[in-house]
Amino acid sequence: MEHSVQYIGMNPYLPILLILIFGLALGLGVSGVSFLLGPKKPNQHKLEVYECGLPITSTAERRFSIKFYLTAILFILFDIETIFMYLWSAAFDYLGWFGIVEIGIFVATLAIGYIYVLKRGALRWD
Repeated sequence: MEHSVQYIGMNPYLPILLILIFGLALGLGVSGVSFLLGPKKPNQHKLEVYECGLPITSTAERRFSIKFYLTAILFILFDIETIFMYLWSAAFDYLGWFGIVEIGIFVATLAIGYIYVLKRGALRWD
């Protein structure tokens, strides 16, 4: 005998809303407890900028090259492709030929962007 449970009137987005509320409450709660119980004794050494364990000699000497930030942004952009391709592979049977064309367009766009980045020299670390 088959038992089926039907949820009448339940919104399908309710679990997502509950997870969002729980995550927000947990984050704010932990941050609040840390703020209330954490030490608050600022001094000159705590307020100094700390970078890679090296003392700062001057502000102009310790600046990062803009290439560092560009490389980090490019990593994030090209890393998103992994998420998209994973979701696409999970829905491969459902999407059919439309999914194959869609991922082909996506990979072509990604390849064009990668070639553009290579030609501009954004990945060269000089």
